[in-house]
Amino acid sequence: MKLNYTNYSKITALAWDQLSLGKRIIELILWGLTRENMWKYYAVLSAIFAALTAILAKIGIKGMNGNVATAVRTVVVVFIAWGIILASGEIREVKLLNRNNLIFLVLSGVATGLSWIFYFKALETGNVSKVAPIDKLSVAIAMGLAFLILKEPIDLKTLIGGLLILAGTIVIIL
Repeated sequence: MKLNYTNYSKITALAWDQLSLGKRIIELILWGLTRENMWKYYAVLSAIFAALTAILAKIGIKGMNGNVATAVRTVVVVFIAWGIILASGEIREVKLLNRNNLIFLVLSGVATGLSWIFYFKALETGNVSKVAPIDKLSVAIAMGLAFLILKEPIDLKTLIGGLLILAGTIVIIL
């Protein structure tokens, strides 16, 4: 497509329509949010930042070792996390941590670290468009573990969503 004023106008109009659609979707998501269901808002933000993470990591890892990239990223996360609790005054809550909290938070940290290391190893040679969706198989695995270990209730909608994620991952892997 040759870029001239007419085509530029069409592209601009299409982009504006997409932005308007995105704005309407966000409004629908945010509409009706209450204190009880703010988790939906945070989950959407998490997904947006996770997507940015994949793209930025792929660009940032070019020509370097995945372990070094993971270490750099981890330092940034440490500063952000501690900066938030210091700025918000939540540092007082550190003294409320008990042995059980510490054991499971340390285990969670180990799992996170290993996840990041393998993610960066995959990004070193794989395409983000393949690595990121396969990485999101963790969603279906977490759902299964939540049902089995945490005894969370299983509803049909959640089960179907998890199975679709699993099916999508299988399609990408094959």
